[in-house]
Amino acid sequence: MDFNLNEQQEMIRTMVREFAEKEIKPIAMKHDESMEFPIETVKMMAGLGLMGMMVPPEYGGGGTDPVSYSVAVEEVSRVDASHGVIMSVNNSLVCYPILAFGTEEQKKKYLPDLASGAKLGGFGLTEPNAGTDAGSQKTTAVKDGDEYVITGSKTFITNACAAETFVIFAMTDIEAGARGISAFIIENSYPGFSLGKYEDKLGIRCSGQQELFFDEMRVPAENLLGEEGQGFKIAMATLDGGRIGIASQAVGIAQGALDEAIEYSKQREQFGKPIAAFQAIQWMIADMAAQVDAARLLTRRAAFVKGEGKRYSYEAAMAKLVASENCMWVCDKALQIHGGYGYTKEYVVERFFRDAKITQIYEGTSEVQRMVISSTLLR
Repeated sequence: MDFNLNEQQEMIRTMVREFAEKEIKPIAMKHDESMEFPIETVKMMAGLGLMGMMVPPEYGGGGTDPVSYSVAVEEVSRVDASHGVIMSVNNSLVCYPILAFGTEEQKKKYLPDLASGAKLGGFGLTEPNAGTDAGSQKTTAVKDGDEYVITGSKTFITNACAAETFVIFAMTDIEAGARGISAFIIENSYPGFSLGKYEDKLGIRCSGQQELFFDEMRVPAENLLGEEGQGFKIAMATLDGGRIGIASQAVGIAQGALDEAIEYSKQREQFGKPIAAFQAIQWMIADMAAQVDAARLLTRRAAFVKGEGKRYSYEAAMAKLVASENCMWVCDKALQIHGGYGYTKEYVVERFFRDAKITQIYEGTSEVQRMVISSTLLR
């Protein structure tokens, strides 16, 4: 088993790291404080081909493998988690379902703009009363001739403030429960579409989460993604890939926190010597490094299995669970090593700590990942 990146993957890692350090790092704190969506750096990411990495070249994408994608999300998130999730949503939650379940016409119409970054995408599954219980959707879609009339709302939608294309889910058969959910590709220009409040969050503060409202929004029937009733299946398959993106984000956040802790421990002096000389700090850093590497290896495994064309729900859930839990732990220790200074906005570990928490929640909570893992083992 080869744990090394191949030449192309290493080139992508180097390119993305250099870009993130040069372009994203200097503006990350400003955007965290203002909550302003970082449209200029997102355009730069698109220019580097980071917004549609796994989309085949014939649809305008980079045609790269899942491991390369995972590495890229990690490197972006190592500097700023908000940019990491903006990128992950466009790749994993929007481009993927259109590529995997869309008609040829849908792929040709939407993927080139999404993959090039000419347009940004969003994913609308969560509702105020339907989070983990995705089958309890209240948004409805009623067929009316050659259109669907969609009424309802979605919440916590990443990229919403800047996105023009969304993959959303609605009930086409309320009596059928989860089997009555269907998926649609919608555009923000459709009459009846509107945005709600811009969420003021603990972390990933500039990733543009807003509510979506559909007031008898009319959607062409040709924008049905897959078949009626396939929405739940499409959502779950999409989230499998999304979990690799979030695991990669968590690894990146944790690596960034570890890097900061190592650097600080070499500079900060107490009792006449750097705190890195004390065994308590050395052991914390050793444990942090082990947890980052463990999460990274599980995440790379999930990406590799996906690239092999095999079922990867178990591997993605395992990676997401361990990476997010380890990320939170590592960021806590990084802040502890910084002491009182870590609790101030003068040091970036404060932001890493805040950003880390969401990785345990979105794209399926840690509890959901344990459900997926255990159901695989006990079936």
